[in-house]
This record gives sequence, C-alpha cells and structure tokens, in this order.
Amino acid sequence: MRDWDAATYDRVSGPQVEWAKRVLERLPLEGRETVLDAGCGSGRVTRLLLERLPEGRVIAVDVAPSMVEHARETLDERATVLCQDLAELQLEEPVDAAFSNAVFHWVPDHERLFARLHEALRPGGRLVAQCGGAGNVERFHAAAKEVGSEPPYAEYLDGWSGPWNFAGAEETAERLARAGFEEPSAWLEPFTVAPDWPADYLRTVCLGHHLERLPAELGRRYVDDVERRLGPEIELDHVRLNIAGRRPG
Repeated sequence: MRDWDAATYDRVSGPQVEWAKRVLERLPLEGRETVLDAGCGSGRVTRLLLERLPEGRVIAVDVAPSMVEHARETLDERATVLCQDLAELQLEEPVDAAFSNAVFHWVPDHERLFARLHEALRPGGRLVAQCGGAGNVERFHAAAKEVGSEPPYAEYLDGWSGPWNFAGAEETAERLARAGFEEPSAWLEPFTVAPDWPADYLRTVCLGHHLERLPAELGRRYVDDVERRLGPEIELDHVRLNIAGRRPG
C-alpha cells in the first residue's frame, strides 16, 4: 500500500469534507456511541464525526502511516487511531456504527471488506459509507492514460490499469447482502469537483499511484502534463457510490 502526503491531503481535501457532511447526515446517532471511521485519512473528517458524538468516541483506522500519524497528532483523546488494512480489520470490541468516506475504492476486495465491517459491528449496528463508483473521474483517467502512453512515461505507465475499484450500485448491494447486511442499499450520485489547488490535488489525491511507478525526476513533469491535458479549467467528474446496510440484531 502506498503512503500519502498527509499534510497536503489535509489542506486540499475540501471536496472530501463536503461529501462527508452529506454522508454523516444519513447516519443516525444519539451522541454516546462508539463509531468506526473506516479510512480516517488525516483526521479532518473524523473531527466532524466527533462533533456528532459529544459523549461517544471514534475508532479511526487507516492503512497509510503518514495519515495515521497526522490523525493522532490532531485528534483528541476520544479518538483511538489504528494503522490497519480494512480488508484485515481486527477490533478489540465491536462498534455501534461504521462510517467511511472516499476510501472503499482503494480496497481491491469488496467482498472481504464488507465481511470485515459486518464482523466489526454490534448486532443492529449500521454501515453508512460513500466512495468512488462506476464511471468515477473517467475524463481524468483518460487524460492520465493518454499522457502515460507517451514518452518518457510509457515504459512505466503504458498498459497499467491502476489499483482503483470503482464498483456499481447493484453489485455493491449484492455484496452487502452476501456479507450478512440487512436492508442493503447502494446508489450512484454525480458530483463535479473543481479543486482549489489543482496541481496539489492531482498529485496527492489522483496521481499518487502513478507517481510511485515513475522515477522521481519524472514525477513533477508528469503531473504538469496531465494538468495541461485536462485544460485550463479543471473539473473532475466524480461519481459517488453511496452504501448503507445494517447488521441483524
């Protein structure tokens, strides 16, 4: 798994915060619960979750060491931050609810992911999440692929399909049901993003895996070339996959 530039992500992740606010509105909370933040990133969204839990706490999990370090430095004592792969999630005790924002499309095996989240919930606990879905940022990926197929990048990127898992709604609802969730539901929602810091956003959020495959001396040049290919007014055509389910109990 790649690490992230947590400080830059925390600065440029305004779109992720806006998505998270809408997802949190779908999660009923009384304020005393223990909630899993599945893929907490830098902790910026976790703080929004903690605001909903004045007498509760959060178990925040992320696989990227720099994200975990940043979250531990910025969150208060009501958050326990763990460095774990969600597909191998192990908690000491079950949680009352699970929340996730802009994370699941980085997990290759959604069958295993949903099984681990189901196991982490108390009976009756709810999962409410959102991630990139089928058709997500297609124009961006086309531009990145075109640039990557040209010299001097082609020997590193041409033909590479990337790690993303942009699932559809119907298949996601079926996977939730197979994992044991009741009331499984999933639906797609378009959301256009015009980043405030386009180059930083592309480098940190969109192109991190590309840059891992490139020599360091080509990385900045590649980001600049993709940005130019996208045009002077960069808008990213996100498609969000909304996810919900409940563990029986």
